[in-house]
Amino acid sequence: MSDIEVELPLLPKGPEDSIPRRRIRSDGAFYLVKDKLRAFFNLFSISNQNQRKARVINIPNENNGNKYSPNIVRNQKYSLLTFFPIVLYEQFKFFMNLYFLLVALSQIFPVLRIGYLITFYGPLSFVLAVTISKEAYDDIQRYKRDKEINNQIYQKLTKDGLVDVPSSKIKVGDLIKINCNQRIPTDMILLRTSEESGSCFIRTDQLDGETDWKLRLAVPISQKLPTDESLAHMNAQVYAEKPQKDIHKFVGTFTYFPENPEEIETTIPLEVENTLWANCVVAQGTSIGLVIYTGKDNRSVMNISKPNTKVGSVDWEINRLTKILMIITLLLSFILVGLNQFRGIWYVSFFRFMIIFSSIIPISLRINLDLAKTYYSYEIEHDKSIPETTVRTSTIPEELGRVEYLLSDKTGTLTKNEMVLKRIHLGRVSYSFDTFNEIKEQIIQYYTLNKDDKIAYKYKQLKNMTNRIHDVVISLALCHNVSPIISEDGKITYQASSPDEIAILKWCESVGITLVFRDINTLRLQFPDPLNQGNNTIEYEILEIFPFTSETKRMGIIVRDTKTHKITFYMKGADVVMSKIVQYNDWLDEECGNMAREGLRTLVIGRKKLTDQFFEKFMKEYNSAKININNRNEAMQSVVTQYLENDLELLGITGVEDKLQDDVSSTLELLRNAGINIWMLTGDKVETACCIGISSRLISRNQTYTVMAKLNDDNEIRNKLEILQSSNDSCLVIDGETLKNCLMFEKELFITVALKLPTVICCRCSPTQKAEITKLIKEYTKSIVCAIGDGGNDVSMIQAADVGVGIVGKEGKQASLAADFSITQFSYLSDLLLWHGRNSYKRSAILSQFIIHRGLIISFIQFVFSAMFYFAPIALYQGLLLVGYATFFTSGPIFSLVLNQDVSRDVAKLYPELYKELLKGRSLSLKTFCQWVLTSVYQGGAIMVMAIILFEDQFINIVSITFTSLILNELCMVLLEVHRWKKFIVYAQLFTIVFYIASMFYLKTDFDINFILTFDFLWKVLVITSVSYIPLLIIKTLRKYISPSTYSRVMN
Repeated sequence: MSDIEVELPLLPKGPEDSIPRRRIRSDGAFYLVKDKLRAFFNLFSISNQNQRKARVINIPNENNGNKYSPNIVRNQKYSLLTFFPIVLYEQFKFFMNLYFLLVALSQIFPVLRIGYLITFYGPLSFVLAVTISKEAYDDIQRYKRDKEINNQIYQKLTKDGLVDVPSSKIKVGDLIKINCNQRIPTDMILLRTSEESGSCFIRTDQLDGETDWKLRLAVPISQKLPTDESLAHMNAQVYAEKPQKDIHKFVGTFTYFPENPEEIETTIPLEVENTLWANCVVAQGTSIGLVIYTGKDNRSVMNISKPNTKVGSVDWEINRLTKILMIITLLLSFILVGLNQFRGIWYVSFFRFMIIFSSIIPISLRINLDLAKTYYSYEIEHDKSIPETTVRTSTIPEELGRVEYLLSDKTGTLTKNEMVLKRIHLGRVSYSFDTFNEIKEQIIQYYTLNKDDKIAYKYKQLKNMTNRIHDVVISLALCHNVSPIISEDGKITYQASSPDEIAILKWCESVGITLVFRDINTLRLQFPDPLNQGNNTIEYEILEIFPFTSETKRMGIIVRDTKTHKITFYMKGADVVMSKIVQYNDWLDEECGNMAREGLRTLVIGRKKLTDQFFEKFMKEYNSAKININNRNEAMQSVVTQYLENDLELLGITGVEDKLQDDVSSTLELLRNAGINIWMLTGDKVETACCIGISSRLISRNQTYTVMAKLNDDNEIRNKLEILQSSNDSCLVIDGETLKNCLMFEKELFITVALKLPTVICCRCSPTQKAEITKLIKEYTKSIVCAIGDGGNDVSMIQAADVGVGIVGKEGKQASLAADFSITQFSYLSDLLLWHGRNSYKRSAILSQFIIHRGLIISFIQFVFSAMFYFAPIALYQGLLLVGYATFFTSGPIFSLVLNQDVSRDVAKLYPELYKELLKGRSLSLKTFCQWVLTSVYQGGAIMVMAIILFEDQFINIVSITFTSLILNELCMVLLEVHRWKKFIVYAQLFTIVFYIASMFYLKTDFDINFILTFDFLWKVLVITSVSYIPLLIIKTLRKYISPSTYSRVMN
């Protein structure tokens, strides 16, 4: 047993984690060697489960960190040993690349060798070189970033003073000093700050995406030490729970051992407010922390999840078509061998034909598509109509053009998350935005009446109402987690995790009660002094805070008035929770419903006056619960419920408005007309969600909506769904509890009914439920689902969707960073889907099929050639000619198709019905593939047959004749697909023609210069090209007039 594995008698012992107690050993050297050996063997351990246990850390440090993970940041995907094996595996797991590898390897055998080796090894090597270079570059950049972070210098506090230490050398048990605006290198317990109160603000945007500052508190015992250096000589011990993912909770204890043996050791609880998590930034002053977790055990590292790589439907479709192309290759080879009646060593001929026809499966297709997607991403990010849009996943831009279901958050997504207090209700009287001046007058009147008892007696009735208003405003000014920040010019701004609280504090300021100071112990309010025509302040001592959580849906605070010494417990929270805590009343539910129908977010305010004896009794029980190691939160909540959360005096209700984002209604209408089904998933209450649904036109005026809330009975749920099934035009509003029961009891019926409805609104949804609904729609519809949100609670939904869109908003950047596409406002979604989505999908569809056509046509020319000349497995085109065909001679014009567009942006948004055509997937389907195959069969046969007919006497030049006709045919085919001319398309055509003519003089083995300069060659090549191209031009022109496409009718 090591130094830190003995039990503390004062602390309760859990079933899993034992709490060691510190002791001194005489044989310390032996145990030091043992710890060194254990750390060495841990390097070879496959699992780190032994490290992820509860731990006890001694102060001063006695080799605490030797057995824990090193504090090394490593984001590299590969090492020197694994780079090539992993990269090559990732490439050859695709059928296309594996096929070309096998073809290239076949050239090792002389009997199967066709032409020059460069023809087969060149394209494959180029593809691999590009991929390997890209992966190597990206990993080297990761290595450099990791090295920079690992080498950042921090100050370590030791008995000899401060010493510099790189981040990678920091160990568990070290005391690290963090300066203002410096990144926190590892998870720590805050022991001391430069602020006398022990408070410290940190920025957590790189951890949870939230932009507000968080308050952290130093351990009181260590904060009271005279100097920073005293920490290194302090005799103490910290117990920390085993590493967890949850960044909002922490369970630990701090035990202080006095130097005087007669004094009793002190144990105090540690909570998340005492922690400094890695990757946060100290925003104020300097801090000293004790390292409790390092490396893989840090909260930030444990929360890094590698989401599944998203592969677009276009890629899956092309992978399917590639397998069909393989079948075509086998079929053509078998036909030629069969027509030759399987003479000779027919299986050798069969494999040689397969190698000759290998160009049917175009190896360049993957590179062209990747480059195209990169261009689409560039185009999106540089679109001035949607500024500050970021593409984080460049592999799926085509999916934007085929979205059938849009799942949207409400707060911060459809709304601005800019809160304004609009209404306050006191039971007998209600005040709205227009009458808030009356509250301000009442506050002034309150401080006037209280100055003169005679006036107060005369206006007793008036004073009762004034007191009530004052009590509500004071409760709102006290019950919060807001910190005021006063600038140099005296202007007050507020920092808080909730925009609701900031809105309420601003309202309090507007009616005369201003929060001017707050630290961990004190809160100071400024109020008007009408008699002296100035302002006075009143100070409150903060005795205890009960922060808001998504589970409790409420927050509370206990304060003592320093002037009157009265103790009061204030609480505010959601009506569903507070209605069970406050005294009986007959107006709370009704007024909350009225406010919700106006689209307001409601908060219920209550208070409870406490005596000194009652408070002391509560704190004794509460502090006892705080030091529980197991089920600490449950024990603490039990005490709060027993003593405080009952029989509260109901003071009032506030209604806060969250304004709709700009152009939300028109955007939703546009997307609905485009054939996109829209669902709203929110954590807000049913009434508020319904109101936002109506105001945003998610629920149209002529539509009814059915509410399913608080349903637990299986039969009742089934009956509701069956009634809804017969009314397809009705919208569904369902709460989280009912949704859970629907998925448990009537999953099939629910999803069947819901998918037929025009709109579904899910209220009181947890993040897990949002992700579950997303996966459910994907599973049952096989459609492309897009999810959009702005907060951390939307991340799971965004990652579960086929396309995730994050909005950079008031709740931070967590959703934006986790999304595939990041935008700054909801209305940009129309441009992203209807314009960029359309272009990306249509362009990739035509590009991929054209590249397939390029491989098919040259293979059918080869097929006709072999069939006419004794079925000999001899390649018609070899060497640089074959390589040039797939690169220099055709790649420019074909790739220029990524600039093609069939309609303008204005038309795409004016006629959103055009988007419905994309949902059918007709641009890239088995039908269009077959059309391109037939086109290739005709053109390949026409070129070869016409060449033999027209150049019967010059058969020795068959290569130059057919190849020139082939190049001209491909250039003409590109023109046939262009809807709008762009400069690059014209330049690509001209450059290719000039380059091809110039190459004729260089490739003398393939081209007879004297022959190709004759007029006879020129006119006959033009005739061959015309025969292969003009019939297709005529067919396309006739189809345009007889059966025009939807976009053609719109453009006309």
